[in-house]
Amino acid sequence: MQAKLAARLNRQLQADSGLSLPDFDVLVQLTDHPERRVRVLALAEALQWEKSRLSHHLARMQRRGLVVRQDCPDDARGAFIALTDEGQQAIERAAPEHVNTVRDLVFDQLAPDQVEALHAIAIQVLNRLDEDAR
Repeated sequence: MQAKLAARLNRQLQADSGLSLPDFDVLVQLTDHPERRVRVLALAEALQWEKSRLSHHLARMQRRGLVVRQDCPDDARGAFIALTDEGQQAIERAAPEHVNTVRDLVFDQLAPDQVEALHAIAIQVLNRLDEDAR
């Protein structure tokens, strides 16, 4: 289910907005920060991506004008990834249809008690994964 859902969401995003699902995931993380930027390591942790995967993906997004790398004034080794105006516009265009697609493929198919059960299952699995991370 996870693989099929991700593939379908990716195809839909590509068709609707030209963004991939990983692009969208990065842009969401950046829009969740008031300054529209985040440290590279924090972004990798939030996405649960290997640093090399993130680095390659950010380079592609930077070439497309969606993000920009900024030096960190407090740490010469660190860097921020910042959302550009173009990146902000891209996610604003993509988000409404993406939300509709998720609603259509997942939530519209479930009764309210099934949504509650799905939520409870997800919390239980996440708690177990967090235990392993400690």
